[in-house]
Amino acid sequence: MADSVSDLRRDERVRLGAGLVSLVVGVALLGAKYVAYRLTGSTAILSDALESIVNVVAALFALGGLVFAGRPADRSHPYGHGKIEFFSGAFEGGLIAFAAVLIIYQAVLGFVLAPEVRQLDVGLLITIGAGFANAALGWFLIRTGRRYQSLTLVADGQHVLSDFWTSVGVAVGLGLVMLTGMPFFDPLVAAIVGVNLAWTGVRLVRHAAGGLLDEEDTELLQKLVEAFNRNQTSGIIRLHYLRAIRAGRFTHVDAHLVVPEFWSVETAHDVADDFERRIFETLPSDGEIAFHTDPCRRAYCSTCDIRDCPIRVVPFTSRMPMTVAEAVQPDFPTKPQAA
Repeated sequence: MADSVSDLRRDERVRLGAGLVSLVVGVALLGAKYVAYRLTGSTAILSDALESIVNVVAALFALGGLVFAGRPADRSHPYGHGKIEFFSGAFEGGLIAFAAVLIIYQAVLGFVLAPEVRQLDVGLLITIGAGFANAALGWFLIRTGRRYQSLTLVADGQHVLSDFWTSVGVAVGLGLVMLTGMPFFDPLVAAIVGVNLAWTGVRLVRHAAGGLLDEEDTELLQKLVEAFNRNQTSGIIRLHYLRAIRAGRFTHVDAHLVVPEFWSVETAHDVADDFERRIFETLPSDGEIAFHTDPCRRAYCSTCDIRDCPIRVVPFTSRMPMTVAEAVQPDFPTKPQAA
């Protein structure tokens, strides 16, 4: 138990450290891009800087969300505080979409007013350097978020990676202006950046909304079913009515577990507890499973390998691996099989 608590605290420190790195690097890159914009007057670089402002605000919000999500379950929040990460993801997606509107607006002004651009060589170097820094940061955040089950870090990392592609587009636009002498490419690139960001923001909001509304997570269910299949033992006959939600790093699962009808309550309870423990030993997350035990009612004899069964009506033939489609079904046959 002490080791488990220690691991949780270590993971929380790692997540908070990653959030702090995101904030510090975001502020530094924002400063660099603002300098580049002041030197060049480029609309494309301004669009890149506007997105970096969103990066900084989102990193602040993400850091607060990580602190709140790390709190243990209490009387007011019996399932923990992990779902704050979905709020954080939705907020960040909304900020990205807002930044996209501002960028497109600036691009339209660039088409109309055609401001003069200057010192593009310096601006190009700063933009390329900031882009590589964002690529490294985004990869770090996504890798850390996936390893430590943090949607906030994954969302922040995806946003930072989108900023990398923004920098790539800006660099291409500045290069075209330098090569052709046509300033038209500068606002054009800014407009493309804005549209791409809008799509990124919408996807983040959609994903976060699915988590807040407990949308079925097919990938999570597949991992659970694979864990069930690996850990099945004699007496765990079948499983159905599987449901699962994720709140931060914590996974809440409930399911109906079919056990021999002649088992005592105590035996069924002990076997279900051991089954739950072994399942989470093979999953990369913490959680709990609330099992409702169903009696077999002699409807599963052909797939039940329990020895010396006193009520068997047909011989055991084989046990097929469970699938997600089977596991999520609410009901199973309850009539005894014919002898």
